[in-house]
Amino acid sequence: MVFLPYRVDVVTLFPEFFLAPLTIGLLGRALTRGIAQVNLVNPRDFSTDKHRRVDDEPYGGGVGMVLKPEPIFAAVESLPRRERHQVILLTPQGETLNQALVQSLAASYDQLVLICGHYEGVDERVSYLADREISLGDFVLTGGEIPALALINGVVRLLPGTVGKAASLATESFAEGLLDYPQYTRPPVFRGWAVPEVLLSGHHGDIAAWRRDQQQERTRTRRPDLWATWQQNQGQ
Repeated sequence: MVFLPYRVDVVTLFPEFFLAPLTIGLLGRALTRGIAQVNLVNPRDFSTDKHRRVDDEPYGGGVGMVLKPEPIFAAVESLPRRERHQVILLTPQGETLNQALVQSLAASYDQLVLICGHYEGVDERVSYLADREISLGDFVLTGGEIPALALINGVVRLLPGTVGKAASLATESFAEGLLDYPQYTRPPVFRGWAVPEVLLSGHHGDIAAWRRDQQQERTRTRRPDLWATWQQNQGQ
C-alpha cells in the first residue's frame, strides 16, 4: 500500500502569504517529511479576462468588490480529488473553528480544499462548491488566508508523526473539553513566585490529581461556556 501525504489545497489570491509559515516549526518539518503537502492555487491563473480580473462590483450597489465565481470554480475543479475530501469556504458566516472540528478534519479526510475569500467577500454561488463553511471567530479579517493557515496548522499537528510525543496531544487544552493545566520549569523560585510543591513531590498520583483540579478550576473561571458544556457531557 502506497502512503499518500495528507493533502491540503489552498485557493488564494495571495499564495506568497503561506510561503514562510509553511517552512518553519512542526508544520515545516511535517511537510518536509511528507506527512502532509500543501498546494497553493491562485484563481487569477483561471481568469479569462485579459487583465486577470477576479473581482467585480456587487449587484445592488455597495462598497467594495466581490470575488467572481468563475475563476474560483475553475481553480477548485482543476484539482485532483481524493475519495475522502472536503471543500471548505473560509468565511465569517461559517461554523466556528474549534478543537473538535480540527480533530474531525484530521481523522475523517485525506484532503482539504480551502477557499480563501477576500475584499467584500465572494459571490454567494461559490458556496455551492463548499461542503462546509468555517470561521475563525466573530471578527472580520482582510481575507481567508489567516483562518486557512490556522486550520492547516491545527490539522497537520494532529497527523501521526508530526508531534514527537503523541501522548502530549491527549492532555493539551481542549483535548477533553477543558483548558490545560499550568506548566512550570526551572528555576523552582522566580522573583518570589514558587513552583507548587506538589509538582516537586515526585508523587505521580498527587500530581495527576492536582493537574486535573487545575484544569477544571481554570475552565470554570476563565471559560464558563466550555465549563457548562463539559459538565453537560459528564452528565452533571
